[in-house]
Amino acid sequence: MRTHFIAIGGAAMHNLALALYNKGYQVTGSDDAIFEPSKSRLEKKGLLPKEMGWFPEKITSDIEAIILGMHAKADNPELLKAQELGLKIYSYPEFLYEQSKNKTRVVIGGSHGKTTITSMILHVMHYHTIEVDYMVGAQLEGFDTMVHLTHENDFIVLEGDEYLSSPIDRRPKFHLYQPNIALLSGIAWDHINVFPTFENYVEQFEIFVNQITKGGILVYNEEDETVKKVAEETTNTIRRLPYTTPSYTVEDGITLLDTPEGPMPIEVFGAHNLNNLAGAKWICQNMGVDEADFYEAIASFKGASKRLEKIAEGKGKVAYKDFAHSPSKVSATTKAVKAQYPNRKLVACLELHTYSSLNPEFLKEYEGALDAADVAVVFYSPDAVKIKQLQEITHDQIAQSFKRDDLIIYTDPADFKEFLFTYDLNNSALLLMSSGNYGGLNFDEVKGLIN
Repeated sequence: MRTHFIAIGGAAMHNLALALYNKGYQVTGSDDAIFEPSKSRLEKKGLLPKEMGWFPEKITSDIEAIILGMHAKADNPELLKAQELGLKIYSYPEFLYEQSKNKTRVVIGGSHGKTTITSMILHVMHYHTIEVDYMVGAQLEGFDTMVHLTHENDFIVLEGDEYLSSPIDRRPKFHLYQPNIALLSGIAWDHINVFPTFENYVEQFEIFVNQITKGGILVYNEEDETVKKVAEETTNTIRRLPYTTPSYTVEDGITLLDTPEGPMPIEVFGAHNLNNLAGAKWICQNMGVDEADFYEAIASFKGASKRLEKIAEGKGKVAYKDFAHSPSKVSATTKAVKAQYPNRKLVACLELHTYSSLNPEFLKEYEGALDAADVAVVFYSPDAVKIKQLQEITHDQIAQSFKRDDLIIYTDPADFKEFLFTYDLNNSALLLMSSGNYGGLNFDEVKGLIN
């Protein structure tokens, strides 16, 4: 099958391109900029475009599928040519559904925890050499790509993102998968630029639950009141399996999970990660892995990339980075690190980087999010606000939103870096939370502060 990617360089798009190449498809693509690691990975397979830019002449009538990435605009020259020729144009999630419509689709949804839960499931399957297709939002240890597609595997595990599908398809991605088995981890208002009200945001999850195939299964976190309401009020004829955070203890910085065989040490920590683990267990059991085999496998799960990832540890010092940016995740992650290291000073740094977090109206949602930290630092770039064409936010607005008198706020990357590199981190845990990089922070240099 001949496929062409418009915006092949994205994290998700290039992984799908590699997966199709590995499946034997003829793959071409274009983009106006491609960065690492996408660039090297595409180049290795001969899929890197010879020159950057959009070339309508690449779009010919023998192309069987155009896959359109979110980075492209609706007036993209290649897209316009494809439309003119009447070619079949797919969004990323639409094409994944096409690839999996004859498989059992397992879709992991929720405002937070999606990547971790999907990663846990894949880790368990990999541990027990059970072959499944998948799409996950982080690079996993032991896996070559973030997307894997075959003709023969019975199951596909999909991370179900609620963000938009493509520039010409404004449906949330997870509305296109029609799961046989679904999980809902939590609902906390996000993507304010697309879903202007909380009610509008929740509605997307109601639609997701209603699209589970008849007789299918919904695994849901009943500790989240909104999730519980959505799950219990659906009229869809599905089986509902609630889960809660399992019992555990922390001893000398090691988390021990209560199991039928007694306390078991695990690599991940924090109430939110234990809650994720409970959801993953239900999914794995419904995919044919029994409880004892699940526990045996999950003991060695170290976490998904950038999800509460330990980047360095030295004598009396440790540093973590986390993708956390939504208020609920920031709060959960901060509490988790403090609970794991109760006798150390917790220095928690948060970069406001997303559209939602840089929105003056949304900022108030962060009240109390950093309360578990001994030292709380917020960094944001006024340039990022301008680039995103958002209303200017002030130092005072941030201070008032977090409701913390001793909050430290930086807007200059050099000032933030100076703070970090001159602060005494002895007997401390450093937590860096962001979906960005603090205006160019080199995390390898941060490791040097700890080691």
